[in-house]
Amino acid sequence: MSTPLQLLIAGGGIGGLAAALAVARAGWEVRLFERAPEFTEVGAGVQLGPNVTRILRAWGLEDELHAVAAFPDRLQVRNATSGADLGTLALGARAVERYGAPYATIHRADLHRLLCRAALQQHGVHLNLDHWVAGLHDDGRAVTLTTVAGQQIEGDALLGADGVWSHVRQQLLNDGPPRVTGHLAYRTMLRQSALPAALRTAQVTAWLGPRLHVVQYPVRRGEWMNVVAIVHGQPPADAQGWDHGANHADLQHALGATCAPLRELIAAVPEATVNDHAWRLWALADRAPVQGAEQMARGLVALLGDAAHPMRPYLAQGAGMAIEDAAELARALAMDAVDVPTRLKRYALARWQRCARVQARSIRNGSIFHSTGLVRFGRDASIKLLGERVLDVPWLYGG
Repeated sequence: MSTPLQLLIAGGGIGGLAAALAVARAGWEVRLFERAPEFTEVGAGVQLGPNVTRILRAWGLEDELHAVAAFPDRLQVRNATSGADLGTLALGARAVERYGAPYATIHRADLHRLLCRAALQQHGVHLNLDHWVAGLHDDGRAVTLTTVAGQQIEGDALLGADGVWSHVRQQLLNDGPPRVTGHLAYRTMLRQSALPAALRTAQVTAWLGPRLHVVQYPVRRGEWMNVVAIVHGQPPADAQGWDHGANHADLQHALGATCAPLRELIAAVPEATVNDHAWRLWALADRAPVQGAEQMARGLVALLGDAAHPMRPYLAQGAGMAIEDAAELARALAMDAVDVPTRLKRYALARWQRCARVQARSIRNGSIFHSTGLVRFGRDASIKLLGERVLDVPWLYGG
């Protein structure tokens, strides 16, 4: 048997681990390099549409997903100021019927752990911690990754899965840092059993207000609730650090005159930032939608997830697009009849337009969610009139 080709991956987040698993399943050997000294994933919840859970099922992870995720029965949209119910999208069994896979909500750490465990069990995957990527060199025949410690590792291809502030991207494209959006995400986790019954939830609720919105949904089999409040504001001085302690009073001030049910939800969050489940602050950054395949792959180097197409969270598809990338990358790298640069180009050609569409729709949704004045009244009227026709996304979930 011939020696398998080797893929080097920079970054051990959700996208990097998904790629390691998928590409190893396609017959490649994978060597992943993560700069952290241990695999951990902070953060709050992640929404996974049917387009994503379908992939996880194809990788044999359906049972593992059901063991840690929640499966909301519906999405409800409410006016954050008046509390009025604007519209509802059925999820649960209806999502399975419509798209052949469920809509899931999961803690980011649980998704990361699930993928990490699957990758470690997959033959051909080698995970390396505490390896900072300092540079890369592509000579057309092989690509060499250099670590901060001076170690050089050669492979047949390199994947940059190192996030929105990707070092690999800068080595490949040299297109500068991502843009800081001026939107701030306050996030927290609450144990549902500790909440009054009226505040507990088994659904996704999106509260839309002027220059803000709040999303809440269950995670960890419904035992916990994820809450994210996104407002306009000045980001922290260190925009690259996304896990800053947040001041409870700052968020309450930013939310302004919201309705009583939403104020009660926010008031249920502990004020002390030393508490593990108090508010944490994330300054949102993104890039303009991808303009072409050459922004996702050149020569023997490709980009995936936030390194390739960082997006705002207003379509809840950041993790989903990274997992879709991983599945498509595996399909492309399995094309043994063509050379590796052509395989990576095929991957980029298959992905860039869909990712650009999701990025653009996410930006548009943010404007709609946070609209003011007459636009806001028009938004509410449209959701009330059209309901599922504006809340469902068939081109995304069925893709």
